[in-house]
Amino acid sequence: MSYSLRSARAVTFVYFVLCGTVVGTWVVHIPAIEDRVGISHATLGGLLVLLGLGAFIGMQVAGRLTDRLGARTVIPAAGVLCSATLVLPGLAQEPWVLAAGLLVFGFCNGCLDVSMNAHAVHVEKSYGRPVMSAFHATFSVGGVLAALVGAAAASAGLSPAAGMAAMGALGVVIALVSVRALLPATPTAVDTATATNTGIGTEAEAGKGQAAKRRSAGGRIWALAALALMVMLCEGAANDWSALHLKEILGASASTAAFAYGTFAATMTIGRLLADRLVARFGSMAILRYGAATAAVGITIVALCPWMWAAFAGWALFGLGLSGCVPQLFSAAGHADPSAAGANVSRVAGLGYVGMLAGPAVIGWLTHLVALNHAFVLLTLLCAVTAVAAGILRKGSDRTREPATSSH
Repeated sequence: MSYSLRSARAVTFVYFVLCGTVVGTWVVHIPAIEDRVGISHATLGGLLVLLGLGAFIGMQVAGRLTDRLGARTVIPAAGVLCSATLVLPGLAQEPWVLAAGLLVFGFCNGCLDVSMNAHAVHVEKSYGRPVMSAFHATFSVGGVLAALVGAAAASAGLSPAAGMAAMGALGVVIALVSVRALLPATPTAVDTATATNTGIGTEAEAGKGQAAKRRSAGGRIWALAALALMVMLCEGAANDWSALHLKEILGASASTAAFAYGTFAATMTIGRLLADRLVARFGSMAILRYGAATAAVGITIVALCPWMWAAFAGWALFGLGLSGCVPQLFSAAGHADPSAAGANVSRVAGLGYVGMLAGPAVIGWLTHLVALNHAFVLLTLLCAVTAVAAGILRKGSDRTREPATSSH
């Protein structure tokens, strides 16, 4: 089957934007849904754990399905389901209904997240050069689009259910019309008939060889997952605590404090747009090492400096440093064993997602012991460990080009 790598890359961008927009649509409607259901912040926090649990389970399921059936099958199905279930939290009027809706929506979102990242790995391998970071940047673009659309829907007087249903319907259409440009399924196992005919060995020998290869890669995958947990814990902490830091520690107004997260998010997006070129020139290990080191410097400035301008500079460095780290870890997991890219990405993404959810809670717990800014020293330590351990990307980091029947 002929296909265009440029089309495949473009449609991967589409699915990343779709995922970011769908998730962002839920996020911008959280306050209205919380008020309608009549729950406290504490109860909402507990319900969000179900969203994370559903996403984690969906990632593990989709990883194996993607390896077995191919991303071309799983991505559109996950895109349709994720878009269709977006409306469920918007329809909830009771806490238990919201809980069920978040669990289902989280599961479908996890399926889309892993399957599109696995496809991104295959696109990157086909290109023969780094392209992963740009995909993650467009996820952030989707969040911005969701904020703009959500504000417009609220101004027009649309209820959360109506706004989320409209976005979900659009998402279903996009997921379906984009499927044709996805890459064909990647073979997931040795063709035993060919192996036998060419003298490679028997089916049992081929199976043993695959099993041995995956066992040898298993430890490295879990090491990558541990690094993803640390990096995404830092991201999660910044998402929830950056604005509060300026307000509570430095005495900034609410409007000024909001720019702390905006600064972090902006530099992270810019960094991801630039990271692929830097990876091509310096290598993924350098991006992870020096990115994590830059993030460590940034968050240390935030933790120790009492000046407002220094805090903004620190959050900017923190976002810029972290920007290229997660894409390199996902990419390395996918390239470690292309026949198990989905499963490997699901492990790294799943543990990373646990870190993303745990970050705000861990920092919150530490604030019972020390001041908020001093709690950020933990993030400095995590970034430092990541920088030291970045050498893990040296092994198996070469990305060779897969043959393509057509490339425009």
